[in-house]
Amino acid sequence: MIASPDVIVLFSGGLDSILAARVLEEQGLRVRCLHCVSPFFGDAAALPRWKRLHGLDIVSLDVSADFAALLRRRPGHGFGKVMNPCVDCKILLLRHARLYMESVGARLLATGEVLGQRPMSQRRDTLHLIPREAEVDGLLLRPLCARLLPPIPAEENGLVDRSRLLGISGRGRGEQLALAARFGLREIPTPGGGCRLTERENARRYWPVLTHCAGDGEALARDFALANLGRQFWRHLDGRQYWLAVGRNNADNKRLAAAAGPEDALISLTGLPGPLSLARAGAAWPRALLEEAAALTASYAPKAVAAGGLVLLRAAWRDGGLDLAVPPQRAGTLWLEPSWEDVRTEIRKEARLRREAQARVDA
Repeated sequence: MIASPDVIVLFSGGLDSILAARVLEEQGLRVRCLHCVSPFFGDAAALPRWKRLHGLDIVSLDVSADFAALLRRRPGHGFGKVMNPCVDCKILLLRHARLYMESVGARLLATGEVLGQRPMSQRRDTLHLIPREAEVDGLLLRPLCARLLPPIPAEENGLVDRSRLLGISGRGRGEQLALAARFGLREIPTPGGGCRLTERENARRYWPVLTHCAGDGEALARDFALANLGRQFWRHLDGRQYWLAVGRNNADNKRLAAAAGPEDALISLTGLPGPLSLARAGAAWPRALLEEAAALTASYAPKAVAAGGLVLLRAAWRDGGLDLAVPPQRAGTLWLEPSWEDVRTEIRKEARLRREAQARVDA
C-alpha cells in the first residue's frame, strides 16, 4: 500500500475506473483506489484479485448505513428508471471519498466518469452539480473527459498535466478499449451490472424493505442485505407486515443462517433435505404464522412434497424455538412475492404525492 497517496480514485472495478487510475499513474502520481461497498454495489472480496490483475493500490470502504439512510429519506434528485438514485449516490460517495482523502493526506479526487455516458449522472449539467453538492468542487478530476470540462486547480498548478488527460464522450467504448490495449490490461470488465438498484428484479425485493422496515441506517442496511438472499415473501396480517426469506440452494441457506439476528427464526426441515428460511423477528410471530411459513418452506423441498402428509420442521431462535408439523403448501398461500409492476406503481404514486406536496409548499 502506498504510504502517502497523491490522489484517491473512486473505483468500481469497471473499465473506466481502472483507466482513470492508470492515466494518473502514468503521470507519476501516487494513486490509491477507493472501492465503496453496500448491499447494492461493491465487492470487497474482489480486492485481492483486482490488485493482482491490475497492479493497483485498492482499499474498500463500507457505506451501507449512509446509503440505506439516503434511500430512507428518498434521494433529492429522484430515482432513475428503477430504484437507482444515481446523482445522489455519486454525491454521497464523493463526500465519503473527500473524508478519506483528508484522512490520508491526499491532494486530489478522481473518478472514471465520461461525459454523456450515463443519462442521469453524467450529463454536462450533473457533472457540474455533483461536485458542488458533494463539496468537492475544485478537488474532483475526471481524467477520461477532463479536456471537455473546465480545468480544476490541480491542472492549473501543475500537479496534473492537462495535455495528457483525455476528452472521451458518449456511450461508445472504442476509445476506452484502445486505451486498455495501450496499458496492456489483461482483462476487460464487461460494461453495466454494477448496481443492483438498476434491476427490476432487485427493486421488487428492496421496495418492501424500504416501506415496511423500521430502524436506523445500519439496521436498514442489514435488511437490504437480507433482501438479496433467496426467495422473498411478505404477509400482511392485522396491520403488520411479516417477512420471510426462503433459501434456493445450499449457498443461500448458509448466507441466511449467517444473516439471522437473535430475534429472527430460522425454519428448517427435520430429517429431510430442503431449504432454510429466515423469518425476520420470527421469535415474536404467532404460532399460526410460523406454521404458514413452515408449510411454504416445505413446499420447496421435493422430498417433503413427494412424501405427502405432514412434514416436521423446527423454527429456532436464540432463546427458544418450536417444533412444527405441517403439510407442504404453496398454492393459495397469503405469502406474496412483490411484483415489479406493483412496486413501480407505488414508486410513481409516492413521487407524484411528493411533487404535489412540494408544489403546495412553493405556492
